[in-house]
Amino acid sequence: MKKVVTMGEIMLRLSAPGYQKIQQSGSFGAVYGGGEANVAISLSQLGLNTSFVSKLPDNALGESAKQYLNQFGVNTDHIIYGGDRLGIYFLEKGFSVRSSKVIYDRKHSSFSQSKLAEYDFDDIFNGADWFHISGITPALNEELFIITKKALEVAKEKGITTSCDLNFRSSLWSFEDARKKMTELAEFVDVCLGVEPLELLGEDGQDLKDAYQKPLSVENYQEIMKMLHERYHFQYVAMTFRENLSVNRNRLNAMVSDGNGFYVSPKVEVEFVDRVGGGDSFSAGMVYSLIQNYQPQDAINFATACFALKHTIEGDANILHHSDIEQFVKQKESLTISR
Repeated sequence: MKKVVTMGEIMLRLSAPGYQKIQQSGSFGAVYGGGEANVAISLSQLGLNTSFVSKLPDNALGESAKQYLNQFGVNTDHIIYGGDRLGIYFLEKGFSVRSSKVIYDRKHSSFSQSKLAEYDFDDIFNGADWFHISGITPALNEELFIITKKALEVAKEKGITTSCDLNFRSSLWSFEDARKKMTELAEFVDVCLGVEPLELLGEDGQDLKDAYQKPLSVENYQEIMKMLHERYHFQYVAMTFRENLSVNRNRLNAMVSDGNGFYVSPKVEVEFVDRVGGGDSFSAGMVYSLIQNYQPQDAINFATACFALKHTIEGDANILHHSDIEQFVKQKESLTISR
């Protein structure tokens, strides 16, 4: 069985009931989530051997987060303990024309206080076939940027395939800092998920992507993907597209490039109960399909199905099994009960 390692922060998610605003809430629903943790859970449910690397507080919340991962078959042997608190985020679900909102409370979390010396990447990557990160971890602070870079370097030295969901968060760092730092990390990435924030500097020193008129078309993105392949020598570049029909109804699809051609998935219109984690589910779908040697068109179709179906699952992670995803790919127009 193929083994995938992910590294990042798992947080406590506190959600206002239903579609209430936080000011209305007398209680919150609790679950755990975070980009790389969501990917690990999804991949485990799809049938891969997954390991999640992080740092948790040595208290009941840290143990509960670990047990949550274990519940879905994620290996937590390389989680370390220290610090005083688990990061938290509060979710307020939007409805119709009112957007969802997230409030973070993650400063001074255990993971944010990680030190490079605490992680033995030779041991962490023992037997691994794939290593996945996102742009969230290196955005937390300089030490975690150094840790992420070191992890990527060691993975590449060991011949492990690496992937990165660029995942820019304006609440964590500026777009300019993100472009500079993620460009430095991209030199060690094989599969890139997204196109921003990466540098594509022209002869005049300006980023070539900035010259495109907004909103960008699929053809514009194809041109950008081609330039990214030439600049960074990625094996694959993939991205999602989202057409907002309302806050709770979207039309979704995605595209992947292997450096030779572009492959676009059919559009899926979905009404959803929880949008959080949709991009993580897409990342998991791409990792799974590529590690299983799917052809590019099949890979992007599978990843789009993961992306769309996550919107129908409450919580951060897509917990559907491989058979659920494949059935949807083959029979997505069928809404009958599975018996």
